[in-house]
Amino acid sequence: MEVTLRDASTDRGIVDHLNQLYLYDFSEFGHRDVGPDGLYEASYLDAYWSNEDRRSFLLLVDDQIAGFALLHLPDGRAHAIGEFFVMRKYRRRGVGATAAVQVFDMFPGQWTVRQFPSNVGGREFWRKVIDRYTSGRLTEEEHSGESGGWTQSFDNSRA
Repeated sequence: MEVTLRDASTDRGIVDHLNQLYLYDFSEFGHRDVGPDGLYEASYLDAYWSNEDRRSFLLLVDDQIAGFALLHLPDGRAHAIGEFFVMRKYRRRGVGATAAVQVFDMFPGQWTVRQFPSNVGGREFWRKVIDRYTSGRLTEEEHSGESGGWTQSFDNSRA
C-alpha cells in the first residue's frame, strides 16, 4: 500500500466534497449542523485557496483519493495542521500516520497540532504519531474553556 500526497491547489472541488465527509464525522462531537441545503457550511476553506501561507494536499493510497491535509505555514510562527482527514476505509491502516510524517518532512520547523476537547481519538492519534516521529521530543498542552482541547508542539528543524 503506497501512501502519497498530491498538491491540491487545483483540486478545490474535490477537497470541498471530502470536507463534507470530514464535517459529518466531526458532527459526533456536536460542533455543527447541516444548513437548509443539507450541506455543512465551510467558508473557512476559502483561506486555503486565497492565502499564500496555506497549503492543501490530497492523501492518496495506491493513487486512490483517501483524504486531505490542510496546512497553515505562516512566516515566523509555528506550522499548523489546519484540518486532516482520512476516509474511514483507510483508517487504522497506517495511512494517516504515513501521510502526517510526509507532511512534517516536507516542512521542517516548529509545528503545532490541535484537537477539540471531545476528540479523544484524534488526540490519541496525534500524540502517538508525533511521539514516534520525534522520539518523544514533543510537548502537550491542555486548554481549558469552551474552545479547550489539546495541542502537541515539536520542532523538526534540521541543523
